[in-house]
Amino acid sequence: PKTGRILAMIGSHDYFDIEHEGNFNVTLARRQPGSTFKPIVYATAFKKGFTPETVVFDLETDFSVGSTPYIPHNYDLKFRGPVTLRDALAQSLNVPSVKVLYLAGIKNSIETAEDFGITTLTDPARYGLTLVLGGGEVALLELSSAYGVFANQGTRLDHHAILEVR
Repeated sequence: PKTGRILAMIGSHDYFDIEHEGNFNVTLARRQPGSTFKPIVYATAFKKGFTPETVVFDLETDFSVGSTPYIPHNYDLKFRGPVTLRDALAQSLNVPSVKVLYLAGIKNSIETAEDFGITTLTDPARYGLTLVLGGGEVALLELSSAYGVFANQGTRLDHHAILEVR
């Protein structure tokens, strides 16, 4: 995180074996990030004035848009009632995280992701509240670099794999 250097990157078992995903760099492919996107949304909420001690309710909630129900659940199918943002993120709770995205705003959260170096969320109209649970595809290399922003206390460094060619 302090240099932006990529120390190791492993590819397919056999680069030339196209039938078994050779010649494919998964770190550049767009994949759903799951809960790893949550810290970026929480950072957006903190920029808007929320604090780690802000309380949201971890209760069954219907976030329906129109006639399509959207009722997220936590990984253990339990609800905890009032919970601080600190505890919600530490426990990777889904319901409070969806609420945090609602409060922070989808557009604002995508802008924070862009500030962190994520360029693959190119269609904001396509993402709903599932974004915080991994509903938008990102490149692993960009996500890894984005986490470096946290390690560097807010400073983003571009990643690079080659220092010099001799």
